[in-house]
Amino acid sequence: MTTSLDLTWLPALRAGLSSGCLHEDPETRERHSRDSAPFSPAGVPAVVVTPETVEQVQHVLRVAHSYGVPVVPQGARTGLAGAANADEGCIVLSLLRMNRILEIDPGNRLVRCEPGVTNRALSDAVAGHGLFFPPDPASWNDCTIGGNIAVGAGGLCCVKYGVTADYVLGLSVVTADGELVRMGRRTVKGVAGYDLTKLFVGSEGTLGVIVEATLSLRPAQPPSLAMLAQFPSATAAGEAVAAIIAAGHVPSALELMDQVTTAAVAALGHPMLTPDASATLIVECDGDDPSAELSAIAELCRTAGALNMAVAADQEQSKQVLDARRLVLPALQRHAATQPGRPTAFIEDVAVPRTRLAEFIDQIAAIAEKHDLYISTVGHAGDGNLHPTVVFDQSDPDAFQRAEQAYDAIMAAGLELGGTITGEHGVGILKREWLRRELDPAALRIQQAIKSLLDPKNILNPGKVLY
Repeated sequence: MTTSLDLTWLPALRAGLSSGCLHEDPETRERHSRDSAPFSPAGVPAVVVTPETVEQVQHVLRVAHSYGVPVVPQGARTGLAGAANADEGCIVLSLLRMNRILEIDPGNRLVRCEPGVTNRALSDAVAGHGLFFPPDPASWNDCTIGGNIAVGAGGLCCVKYGVTADYVLGLSVVTADGELVRMGRRTVKGVAGYDLTKLFVGSEGTLGVIVEATLSLRPAQPPSLAMLAQFPSATAAGEAVAAIIAAGHVPSALELMDQVTTAAVAALGHPMLTPDASATLIVECDGDDPSAELSAIAELCRTAGALNMAVAADQEQSKQVLDARRLVLPALQRHAATQPGRPTAFIEDVAVPRTRLAEFIDQIAAIAEKHDLYISTVGHAGDGNLHPTVVFDQSDPDAFQRAEQAYDAIMAAGLELGGTITGEHGVGILKREWLRRELDPAALRIQQAIKSLLDPKNILNPGKVLY
């Protein structure tokens, strides 16, 4: 593979691009060297290309394929697994300028867009037609649709509305050798041939570059109400979650905060939270009669041992309830600001069966104690996807090592409980070794064979996911 010292391919690349698309200055190259993941090595790209057309993307891939130059596709770089980290001397292909919404079709409830459209921009655009794009990652203000598809992103409302993969009807993809391939459909149903569309969802730029997506939509989200319940233990909160699901309720959000997180948010002055509660559930319901559903869920929480509850009667109170969840990141940032050195917050992503949720929370707390770390756990209780967040001083080698050890212990605990190493952040560089531990060996070989077939020269995001 071409090294960072070999730039014989650069004149060929430059020949097919306008000067505004090719960036060689050190500042731009350094800025595009990595995403938001810690513990993940990154190099400095030789150039950054910011295409505006499919033809420009094809040109980049053709040149890269001909010369064997690695290409790293990027969106907003909000990813948390190192999937968008640059290889030393590679071409970074930033798709942010391909940000047009090409079509909104209310009759068929679909939208076509380019990969650089942000989640928020898409959501705002379709809302004007009385439609709703449910996937809502925490970074939805900035993250792009192409990035959401590449990592298989989720969000708060997954428990009721599903994840990004559930809304991808079709894709246009540029392959490693520059060929444009269209796959998928515009119809509600369709089983013609292998489902290549879903193959590319979650492929993290290792199989092709997404240049257009056709997405399904839902009618506008109905009115919602929210409630908050606090429990004396993670076990009691877990029992409440199990009871809610077993009773057939499908809340639009079912979020959990552990004791550390609850105390941090309470310290910001949230009036509904008791800081010493061991776990807090936040529930949102939408539909024809959210008040009645919340009342039934509140009764289940009481039966499970809830100590403190606040059930909203109107939208203003609901906003106050949901603010408790939205304040998690500011609360952790405030805590980090009190720490010495260069504190950082590493947001993890592990999913376990819902019935093992309480066990997992307790194990994370034990891991935090063992490694003398501040770990806040928050997540989507409705689908078992938790985000343990480790706050540590990244300038302290000992703290850095303990954070890495805690990360490994959390991964191991999640797998031991029958879970998966990632529910919505992807594998990237960060979890490559853990992917090998999770996958059946035969399944791993099949995935490696697919990668080799579609990218025989291994130029597309090499070293990510599989290696």
